[in-house]
Amino acid sequence: MTKYNLEQIRFFLLDMDGTVYLGNTLLEGAQEFIKEVKAQGKDFSFLTNNSSKSAEAYLRKLDKLGLPVERKNVVTSTDVLIYYLQNEKPGAVLYPVATKYMEQELIKAGFELVYEFDETVDLDYVVVGFDTSLEYNKLFDACRYIRSGVSYLATHPDFNCPLENDVYMPDCGAIIEFIKASTGEEPAKVMGKPNSLVVDMLTDKKGLKREDMAMMGDRLYTDIVLGANSGIPSILVLSGETTREDLKNSNINPDFVFSGIKEVLKELQMLRS
Repeated sequence: MTKYNLEQIRFFLLDMDGTVYLGNTLLEGAQEFIKEVKAQGKDFSFLTNNSSKSAEAYLRKLDKLGLPVERKNVVTSTDVLIYYLQNEKPGAVLYPVATKYMEQELIKAGFELVYEFDETVDLDYVVVGFDTSLEYNKLFDACRYIRSGVSYLATHPDFNCPLENDVYMPDCGAIIEFIKASTGEEPAKVMGKPNSLVVDMLTDKKGLKREDMAMMGDRLYTDIVLGANSGIPSILVLSGETTREDLKNSNINPDFVFSGIKEVLKELQMLRS
């Protein structure tokens, strides 16, 4: 039995891929869920580990799918990486294994980027994201820097990104595994879910209380573990990566389990009636 109830939740952290949409398909009930949350005087942030796009790109995608929201309603793992770096080393010199979107976000936040291996550069960190523009030389140079003693940070640990029709794209976690296999080194820190740093950032920037928050998503090892790591309730939806069989065979226990966001919507509507 969970110690939480849905009625107490005032702020929903909503995963996107596999929870709100799959690829370019909005999942049934997503629009109505957001309307219901607003109608009940509650709030939300879309929270994605996917660092391959900028927050603005997600805003455009959500708008196109029929979910127009503001910048304050979208948090990416790149945002969490920037929050961490600005607290640890503002203006750091970075080697990015990243898309142009992520690189632009880092530059905008005041960091200096280096694009090739150079022994004369005083590099602070290698940063690894979900790089859908990945080229072999990026990995080669990243591994050279890491072997020379430079620490690396990763945006998130997800191995796969779910798309429509049961298609999965290799994600940031797979890139981390390549680097680990080559260098023997683990990331110094992995920023996104399930790292509680994202909840720390939201409580810091938005003035939220942990007891009012809940994490809803489709992955056990990121979304649901984030709840446990942060001391907030977790809501698993079985519309993305995790199947009922996965859940049955896992020792990770969500506080709530629903088939999808439409079922969570129905539960919230029942609580209001």
